Formats: sequence, C-alpha cells, structure tokens
Amino acid sequence: MKTIVSALVQSVGGIFNVALVVFIVWMMFAILAVNLFGGKLNYCSIDPYRHHTMEECQKNRGDWLIQKYNYDSVPQAMLSLFTIATMENWPNYMYQAMNIMGEGLGPQPFASPENGYFFVVFILIGSFLFLNLFVGVIFKEFEDAQQEEKATLMLKENQIKWVDMMKMIVEANPDLETTNRPKQRWR
Repeated sequence: MKTIVSALVQSVGGIFNVALVVFIVWMMFAILAVNLFGGKLNYCSIDPYRHHTMEECQKNRGDWLIQKYNYDSVPQAMLSLFTIATMENWPNYMYQAMNIMGEGLGPQPFASPENGYFFVVFILIGSFLFLNLFVGVIFKEFEDAQQEEKATLMLKENQIKWVDMMKMIVEANPDLETTNRPKQRWR
C-alpha cells in the first residue's frame, strides 16, 4: 500500500504535464468543432426532420431550439468533447452532427455523413491515446517506486532475485494430494 501511495504522489507532476497536453489537444479539437459545427445544431420542437427553418417551425407553433451539447463557443465545445470522451452516448452526438444541413437550418437524416470522421478521430486521439498516457505515467511511477523499495533493502541484484524467489516459494500452494499419489493400488 505504501508503494501505491508513493507512486501516486510522485506521479502528480507527470499527470499535470499530460493533463496540460490533453487540454491543448482538446482545445484544438474544440476550435475545429466550432468552425465545423457552430450554429448548425438547431431543430424544431415539433417534427424536427420536417420543419427545417425557424420561420417554418414557428409558423407551425413549434419552438426553435438548439441541441444541449453544441459547438457554438469554445467552452461549450470543450464541454461537448468531454462528454464524448467519456464514451457515454457519443454515437447520438455524432449522428446529430451528421444530420447538419447548414447554419440556421434544421436536421436532415445523414445530410453530412463526412462529419462522422471528426468524432471517430477525436475518440481515437482524444480518448484512447491520451487516457493511455495517464495510465502510462502512473504505471511508470509505480514501477520506479517498486525499484526504489527494493533498493532500500541494500541488497545486490542476485540477492534481490533470491528474495523474490523465496517469496514466490512461500506463496506457492502445491496440490500434494494429486501429485504424490502412489502408483500401486494397495498403497
């Protein structure tokens, strides 16, 4: 337990560096998302796929709304990207972007299917790659803490191997009932 706690404490600097890199990359994706999708995620509260303009929607007594997770500003885009990075319901957000017709227009099914590539690339880079960097930093610090703990024993390399072998022998639990059965039936 002491090794785990010391590894976590020692990895704070590395985690901060990775978090800074993640923030910068997500900021780049957010700026790109604002340029690609800003002002285009509107829909009508009644039959969104039939009423494509605000005037048409209001004429039919509907409300012209914007999606909850949108890309109209960089902070809103960062929040939307964080939601996507959690992998919770991200295909729905991708389909909303794939239904974009234009600025100020309502959705049309699969009007812009190329917008899906943005989300796939963000999932690969923003989620998988950088989350693995977090895990890698913590894992490296844990290994360093283990090596440091072994070094504090003031043992040489071959003595450390001997101690590890003795620990493994003590923790072993052989099945002696099945391995030492006599071959003669009467025994």
